[in-house]
Amino acid sequence: MSIFTQRILPAAVLAVALHTSPGVLADDSFRATDPLVVTHNMVNAWNALDVDAIVAIFSEDAHFQSMMKEPIVGRAELKKHFGRLLQNASHLELKLRHVAVTGNTVFVERIDVFTVNGKPGSVPVVAVMDIEDGYVARWREYYDRADLLSEMGVTQGH
Repeated sequence: MSIFTQRILPAAVLAVALHTSPGVLADDSFRATDPLVVTHNMVNAWNALDVDAIVAIFSEDAHFQSMMKEPIVGRAELKKHFGRLLQNASHLELKLRHVAVTGNTVFVERIDVFTVNGKPGSVPVVAVMDIEDGYVARWREYYDRADLLSEMGVTQGH
């Protein structure tokens, strides 16, 4: 198998799908199992600011962790967390720069472009997702928290 078939073609297919897909289902009626498709569905759900669709793509006992904070575990807690996170957002676009898949682990380098409380901002992020049975089981986020809060217009206490 050529390098084109192994690495470039899947990334190109994902890039095209991200720009042409009609959206994501919030139920299990059409569960994807391919890690690239699950990633694509997750990106669409975030871009749509659809908390229910986002949470539906996580497994029941999923772990989500911004690496400078404690993990959030389980769909109920994820729904509360993401609901608070997105409640004042009027725009979000996860702009993918690089996507790599090894087995069921997906590495995503992206720029998150957003508008929160009327203030536009952006922040570079790297995410690592472990996909199991078509669900995100673990998601680890790496970004500069101070930059994110600054871009959101949030002042930090000392």
